[in-house]
Amino acid sequence: MDRRQVLAYRIAEHGLHRTARDVTDLAVVRAGLQDSMRDTALLALVARLGEPVSPADDPRLVLAWTLRGAPHYHLDVAEVTRALVPLDDADALARMLWQRKDLAATGLAASEVVFTAATAIRAVVKEPMTKGAVSTAVTKKLPPEFSRWCRGCNATHIQEQLMRIAAPHAGVRLVSGATPATLAPLEGRGRMRRTPDVAAATSVVESYLRLNGPASAGDAAEFAGTARAVVDKTWPSDLASVKVEGKVRYLPSSSLPALENPPEPDVVRLLPPWDPFIQARDKALLVPDPARRKEVWKMLGNPGVLLADGDIAGTWRTKGSGAKLAFTVTAFDPLRPGIREEADAEAARVAEARGFEKHTVTWTES
Repeated sequence: MDRRQVLAYRIAEHGLHRTARDVTDLAVVRAGLQDSMRDTALLALVARLGEPVSPADDPRLVLAWTLRGAPHYHLDVAEVTRALVPLDDADALARMLWQRKDLAATGLAASEVVFTAATAIRAVVKEPMTKGAVSTAVTKKLPPEFSRWCRGCNATHIQEQLMRIAAPHAGVRLVSGATPATLAPLEGRGRMRRTPDVAAATSVVESYLRLNGPASAGDAAEFAGTARAVVDKTWPSDLASVKVEGKVRYLPSSSLPALENPPEPDVVRLLPPWDPFIQARDKALLVPDPARRKEVWKMLGNPGVLLADGDIAGTWRTKGSGAKLAFTVTAFDPLRPGIREEADAEAARVAEARGFEKHTVTWTES
């Protein structure tokens, strides 16, 4: 199976044909909708629903630090929290990502580090509090090995990733739209759960394979923010194997008919940075050219991407001035007639969702 067919399947699975009538119909929302940058989740919904539907205004959605410690909107935050309970210390340590070395130096079991931090966060957050205030109070409750000196804050505080992965276990959410970042207790939060839920963890892997399949176990592990060996323990049972560009990959067997006969991917969309579609871990499949991959995924300041006729066809950025939002769209290759007009209509939707009365679009080529 070639990459074009895989991308056509993913475009449909991601809801980019705009067949959904409500946010709850979207698989990307049921899986967790990341909101790491300004308006990311809002614009991801605009791309799929065609109208400005703000997740911050939907009481059914809860924002919390969950997968990889990144902020996500969830329909059932309790379910994903169960999935994030470490299966073992290797799992807990893997979820600490770039701070693994620092937290391993505490000399404590990694799971104990997570739940010690969660206990402190739970004791502190009894009402809405800014992240800075929570960090200050929690740091005082924890052993010094749990903290680090932060040059940007000019203070010593709890390790950032540790705070993020511990917060959902503490029954703590993020307040949507709050600046600065604000934490609050979840309504009706029960006792802290420390027992792993293999079925819940497996559902995260299955959800990834359904949205971004066919994919590998390594891809799923990176998305979940854990180690490949952990995903091997939570690997779904009913999967189909598919050879994609010469490599064996997997997706749920129930999704195989949709993969074999996806609808024509004849849509034009402006996807925001960190959109679920470009969260797939097989970046070389999404964008085969290495130079273009560097334009899509940067160390800092990712652009949005232009999706056209079943492929990532370019990037886009914006600059606001008064009531006008100016778009610069950079196409990777010459575009067929009509794409620019459709992209302009998408730009109008993005501008409206972000509260701008006017917009302009300037086209360049890479």
